[in-house]
Amino acid sequence: MASSRSVDPGQLRAAVLAISGWLQGDAPDPARPELAAAVRLSLRALAADAPGRTVEVRVPPFAAVQCVDGPRHTRGTPPNVIETDPRTWLELATGRLDWTTAVADGRVSASGTRADLSHWLPILRI
Repeated sequence: MASSRSVDPGQLRAAVLAISGWLQGDAPDPARPELAAAVRLSLRALAADAPGRTVEVRVPPFAAVQCVDGPRHTRGTPPNVIETDPRTWLELATGRLDWTTAVADGRVSASGTRADLSHWLPILRI
């Protein structure tokens, strides 16, 4: 039985395709609901692919998920936190940007010994 948090691959693909022109630089900024859907669905897909509660991935203002197996975090600021903007997240999620480059360029803030998503990226390719 599918979890209530599982992501329909077709729905994820459609949400990301709706903003793909913007990611490629060929279209204006997407409407906020379209951008939010792509970010939220792709983060949920990451959480499904890398279940756990060791790393918190934040993409303000749209969503945050906990993922990656390991010691569970329950209170206060998690020891493993990743934060980035929506565009960078979607570039990572679609393989347009690689993890090492994003961190090196300061586009991703990653703190903690387990704050590395390179194993689970990209989530989909369009």
